[in-house]
Amino acid sequence: MESLVDSYKEGAVKEMEAFLRIFSFVPDDKLNWTPTPTAKSAIRIAAHTALYAGRFARMIKSGKLPAHDNLEAWLAQRDAEEAAVTSRTEMERIFREGTDEVLAALDGVPPEAIDNILDSGFGWSVPMTWLMNLPASHTMSHAAQINYLQTCWDDQEVHF
Repeated sequence: MESLVDSYKEGAVKEMEAFLRIFSFVPDDKLNWTPTPTAKSAIRIAAHTALYAGRFARMIKSGKLPAHDNLEAWLAQRDAEEAAVTSRTEMERIFREGTDEVLAALDGVPPEAIDNILDSGFGWSVPMTWLMNLPASHTMSHAAQINYLQTCWDDQEVHF
């Protein structure tokens, strides 16, 4: 099981580094640009991605998905936290610290917990391995959003 944990740790770091590399191609004057008034900007997507690293670490450490008695209030708080992150430097610091927390949380998963099934609280369940891989897969999906925004301002280069 140690190699499984190691692969999730490697994935979390690899995808964070790839995200930060892709994000480095976002020009300063495009950080807050959005294709429509209600769309998220590159900095907002990056803040979301960075903040979730720490959230995922807490979920992995507890072995539980979060329960929200008041989902609307929780989403409003999450949105406010994301909006408060306004610089590349701050976003990268949060992302790196959160990823360090993910690595520590993954190291702390007991071997017997790896096969656990987690209840979402929404009528569906997921394997613990899904949660352990979530820091990497979540980051990869948001890197694709940054790539899309780059095409909107006519950056047609492939950034890896």
